[in-house]
Amino acid sequence: MAAQHHIRELRDEDIDQVVAIWHAAGVARPWNDPLKDITFARRDAHSTILVAEIGNRVVATAMVGEDGHRGWVYYLATDPQHQGQGLGRAMMQAAEAWLIARGVWKLQLLVREENTQVLDFYGKLGFRDTRTVCMQKVLQP
Repeated sequence: MAAQHHIRELRDEDIDQVVAIWHAAGVARPWNDPLKDITFARRDAHSTILVAEIGNRVVATAMVGEDGHRGWVYYLATDPQHQGQGLGRAMMQAAEAWLIARGVWKLQLLVREENTQVLDFYGKLGFRDTRTVCMQKVLQP
């Protein structure tokens, strides 16, 4: 039986644990500075970072926000020692609740197409491929 978790918003003292989970879970990328992303997500009421904790230890994360048209989730990650216990699903439910409370009616996320295990996970949660192409332009290096 999995230990009981509690989901809440990120606090300053959680940041080192969150960054460590992102690296351990493989969601951090060299071109994305985790501290910059955390600061940006916490800048106003349009986004936040949710964490699940067991005891005093952060074990899962989800960055959630809205852009005025739809909601987005990034950095859904579970500490590898706690994977397979339903924390990913719980974090997505918390992210959805955060968005619904703000009147957001649509949730999107990005998954690398080769990450079939994660694609299967999101498919089981009701997500579908929109058959759209995501494009980007870097405005500042």
